[in-house]
Amino acid sequence: MGMIGVGFIGRGCVTQIINQVPGMDLVAISNRTPASAIDALAVAGRPDAVEVDNQRDLEDAIAKGMPAVTSDPMLLCASDQVDVILELTGAITFGAEVALAAFAHGKHFVSMNAELDATVGPIMRAKANDSGVIYTISDGDQPGVQMNLFRFVKTLGLEPLVCGNIKGMLDLYRTPETQKGFAAQWGQTPEMVTSFADGTKIAFEQAIVANATGMCVAERGMSGPQYDGQIDGLVDFYDVDDLRSRGGVVDYALGSTPSPGVYVFAAHSDERHHIYLDYAKLGKGPLYSFYTPYHLYHFEVPISIARAALFGDTVLATEGPIRVEVVATAKSDLKAGDTLDGLGGFMTYGECENAWTASAGNLLPMGLAEGCKLVRNVPKDQALTYDDVEIPQGRLIDSLRAEQDAMFSVPER
Repeated sequence: MGMIGVGFIGRGCVTQIINQVPGMDLVAISNRTPASAIDALAVAGRPDAVEVDNQRDLEDAIAKGMPAVTSDPMLLCASDQVDVILELTGAITFGAEVALAAFAHGKHFVSMNAELDATVGPIMRAKANDSGVIYTISDGDQPGVQMNLFRFVKTLGLEPLVCGNIKGMLDLYRTPETQKGFAAQWGQTPEMVTSFADGTKIAFEQAIVANATGMCVAERGMSGPQYDGQIDGLVDFYDVDDLRSRGGVVDYALGSTPSPGVYVFAAHSDERHHIYLDYAKLGKGPLYSFYTPYHLYHFEVPISIARAALFGDTVLATEGPIRVEVVATAKSDLKAGDTLDGLGGFMTYGECENAWTASAGNLLPMGLAEGCKLVRNVPKDQALTYDDVEIPQGRLIDSLRAEQDAMFSVPER
C-alpha cells in the first residue's frame, strides 16, 4: 500500500501497519514535506527510507524493500507495486485528484476524507466502479464505525432510525486563533482543530452517513441534544413514528457518555422479539440503543485496507444521490469582495441540511466554498447561496460536482 498525507493520524498509521499488521506492506509515502514522512518511518522502525522524485527510483526502492518517500503523490498512484492508496489529507480538491489518478491506475482508494465524500462522493463511487476498484471511507473515524454498527443492527433484524455521533463540545464561532494552543499540543493544524470545534467536521461526517444509509436530518444543523448521561437514556428524546416518517435521521449528542463513541437507535417491528430485547437489558422500546464506546483512529484503518484489497468490500460509500448537504454558513458578518477561506477558518462553518431544502434554496455546499469571492454582504449565521459568490473558473471539484448533479436527481423527501 501507499499512503498520502502523514499528519497526526498518518504517523500512527505508519507505526501500526509496519509493526502490527502482518501481510500488509507500507511501501511508499507521499507528503508535502518528505522529511516528515522519513521521520515517521524512522520512528516506526524503518530508518532505511529513500526519498525519490521520479517513477524509476520509486519502483527501484520498492523492489529493494526500502520504503520510498516523495512529494509527488502521482508516483504512488502509477506504481505497479502498489495495490491500495490510503489518503489522509482531508483536502477536497487534492483528494479528488489523487482518487481519480488511483482509479485510472487500478488502485483501490481508502480515505478518511469525509469532506471529499460529502461533496462528490457519488461521482467518486461511480468512477471507481467503472474502473473496477473500491472507493471507501475508512473505519476508525466515526462515519466508518457508525456504518459498521448500522449494518450489525440491521443484521439482527432491527430497523436503524438514528445514527449518531457523541461529541464533547460545539462552538460555531471558534477560529484558528482560538484553537492554536490545542492544535500545537496534539501536533495538528489550527484549521483542522477548528473544524472539529465549530461543527464543520461533524457535519461532514454525519452527512456522509446519511448519504450512505438513506437517512436525513430532522432540522438544519441536526438536533444535537445536550444530554449529560449514558447514551442509552437519550432514546426518549426521539419519537419513533416521526423517525420512521423521515426514513431515519443522523444526529449527534453533546456531553453524553461513552465519549467519543457512536450510537444507533433502532426499532423492532416484530413484537415477539420485544421480550428478548428487554431480557437482554436493552429496555422495553420502542427504540433500542446500540453503541460503540470508541473510535480507534489509525488502529482500525488497516482493517478497511484489507477489506478493500482482499474482499472487494466497502466500509462506507454513497451510491447516490446525496440526501444531506453540508452548507456553508457565515461565521461572522461577511463583506462583498472578500474571498472565502477554507474549512476550519475564520469565515464560515458547515451545517447539515437536507438536499431537497438545500437545492430549493440554492445553498452553497461547504466543499465548494473555499476560494469563492463574495459578491454581496452576508450576515452572520446566514447560509450562503450560489448567488452570493463568484466561483473561480477551472476547478476540478466544480466540474466533478456538475457531473454528479447531472447524473443524480435531487431526492424528494
